[in-house]
Amino acid sequence: MNARRSEFIPTSLFLGARKEHEGAKVMLFGCPYDGTASYRPGARFGPAAIREASQVLETYDSRTKIDLDNCAFCDLGDLEISHGDKAGTLLQIETVARDLLTEGKIPAALGGEHLISLPLVKAAHAFFPDMVLVQFDAHLDLRDKYLDDPLSHATVIRRIADLLHPSRILQVGTRSGTLEEYEFCRECRNLEANADDIPRWISDRPVYVTVDLDVLDPSVFPGTGTPEPGGVSYGILEDWLLSLKGQNIIGWDVVELAPHWDPTQVSSIVAAKVVRTLVSLTAVC
Repeated sequence: MNARRSEFIPTSLFLGARKEHEGAKVMLFGCPYDGTASYRPGARFGPAAIREASQVLETYDSRTKIDLDNCAFCDLGDLEISHGDKAGTLLQIETVARDLLTEGKIPAALGGEHLISLPLVKAAHAFFPDMVLVQFDAHLDLRDKYLDDPLSHATVIRRIADLLHPSRILQVGTRSGTLEEYEFCRECRNLEANADDIPRWISDRPVYVTVDLDVLDPSVFPGTGTPEPGGVSYGILEDWLLSLKGQNIIGWDVVELAPHWDPTQVSSIVAAKVVRTLVSLTAVC
């Protein structure tokens, strides 16, 4: 325990979170990494912005009927990351997630760029080999390489598909990709979703949830590295997330907030509300 905590930089706490590890099921931690950002960098500042913006929100979630003041969940702080060491950073994230899963916890990561999902899913798959992935995202992220690099925010779901059979990946809200990606996507289950379809697809399988916030339309969420027009409203995303209620969620992440690209701070508040919803769905309350 002490060894793992020493890897974290103390931070302010997300809305309603505890510092104490004991009794908490959901374990928030920041992964402030954006080393493969290819257009607008800045996602490394996402975890801090999410925590700061969370103070604007009420602890009570009127959609889930959950008050986070009555929930046991922990915010461990941000991982102390070496931004020039991609391999070391990915291993660091995977090791922390494995430690948490060993203790029966739910790793819940604040990004950072989308590549952080790969080590988180690798850790979860080691414990839950029958798991499935639900990806909310504007982009397919199924390139085999991007700029000759197989480990990138643009390749993350392709690398996850190396672990999981592609049919175990549900892509929701996607609207951008190369011809090669769309051809590969035929092996996956791409769904421009009705919220009722998501739990039917998951069935009773363990599920990891990754939310790339650029699934939202740039008019709702401009503060991201690769904004993609034609996205959904916050209300639709919230309906999709709430459709996960009662599912066996084994881990989750919220990624790709680059707060400095939105001086209004609205994007940070939106990101914080997404995190609040996921905490409400997974914490012990």
